[in-house]
Amino acid sequence: MNLNQVTLPVHNMPQAVEFYQVLGFKLIVDTPHYARFECPTGGSSFSLSLETETFKNGAAIYFEHKELDEWVEQLVAKGIQFEQLPTMERYLWKEAILIDPSNNKIKLYWAGENRLNPPWRVN
Repeated sequence: MNLNQVTLPVHNMPQAVEFYQVLGFKLIVDTPHYARFECPTGGSSFSLSLETETFKNGAAIYFEHKELDEWVEQLVAKGIQFEQLPTMERYLWKEAILIDPSNNKIKLYWAGENRLNPPWRVN
């Protein structure tokens, strides 16, 4: 089994598409109500779905990048604002946090071996 994609709700599709393209994702489906992106490496994808009703999304989506610090520096230079710059967390992941234009929480991170094999992994 493999995870295919995660779909985020958005209020403004053109604004959301532009935001994720600035982050570096490749737009592969573009309609007024749905957009899908391919991640630059790894073969994963995610999508956006236009919501006309008010929503609150409590989920966070994580995007992994080995060169996290450099990626964040590039995004800051492009005007992306972060709630948290790269910080080593107690669970051994280095994370940066930002909020997309529709108030979805996005975490950019690098965990290396700890992503799937933390010291407390259950066997």
